[in-house]
Amino acid sequence: MKLLRVGTAGRERPALLDSEGTLRDLSGLVADIDGTLLADEDALGRIRGAAAAGDLPALDATGLRTGPPLARIGKIVCIGLNYHDHARETGAEPPAEPVVFFKAPDTVVGPDDAVLIPRGSVKTDWEVELAVVIGRTARYLESAEEGLAHVAGYAVAHDVSEREFQIERGGTWDKGKNCETFNPLGPWLVTADEVPDPQNLSLRLWVNGELKQDGTTAEQIFPVGEVVRYVSRFMTLYPGDVINTGTPAGVAMGHPEPKPYLKAGDVVELEVTGLGRQRQVLAQA
Repeated sequence: MKLLRVGTAGRERPALLDSEGTLRDLSGLVADIDGTLLADEDALGRIRGAAAAGDLPALDATGLRTGPPLARIGKIVCIGLNYHDHARETGAEPPAEPVVFFKAPDTVVGPDDAVLIPRGSVKTDWEVELAVVIGRTARYLESAEEGLAHVAGYAVAHDVSEREFQIERGGTWDKGKNCETFNPLGPWLVTADEVPDPQNLSLRLWVNGELKQDGTTAEQIFPVGEVVRYVSRFMTLYPGDVINTGTPAGVAMGHPEPKPYLKAGDVVELEVTGLGRQRQVLAQA
């Protein structure tokens, strides 16, 4: 299933995109798309049944904003330097263990909402990523297979990053990762049954129509199941938590000088196979 949330910011309603591309209203069946729903197999089964029976009312998508596909996110765990080609372009050694950092849930915006360049920023960068959404409580998992079994679904994430704040201003990466609007998510939460192999997905990103990133999850140093297993050894993952699994080569930081960092007015578009497409216009905070 392709689950999503539509409407004005803060007042989104749950919806489903059916196999024919028609937007269907879920508000008569569920209150929202969140961790509570993803952990409830009976509720998910009712949605599948209603969709198969043609019982879900259609929504007019004209002029309707698409919000983040997941409400009440618990935490966003991010994996850094998780692609062989991205590690090479930044001159970093492939990590022996996953590099873990966090983004605050309030960085999440809709897939087509404006991204704000922070005041004083000179190095705002792009990163297309595969986001993993947890559907079952995961703690001390023993195998990558167990890790995959705890995934409810997948989405497109844009891990926007301010490199000067991240690298040059002291401390950890958090200052360059948690600026307002720095995690567009969606358009859809695609349930795991529609993504049989998360290591066989293409990721692409364009800036002002120019292709900048063109990668594949096959390049991940730590694949999805292993990432979930690994993270569960250090913290409990709950339904509705999100893991951003890293970005392939092609970020602005990896370009030769002068590096083409983002500026107000730029348009960024990105997509992951089967998970939909985002489009953001950059604006000044």
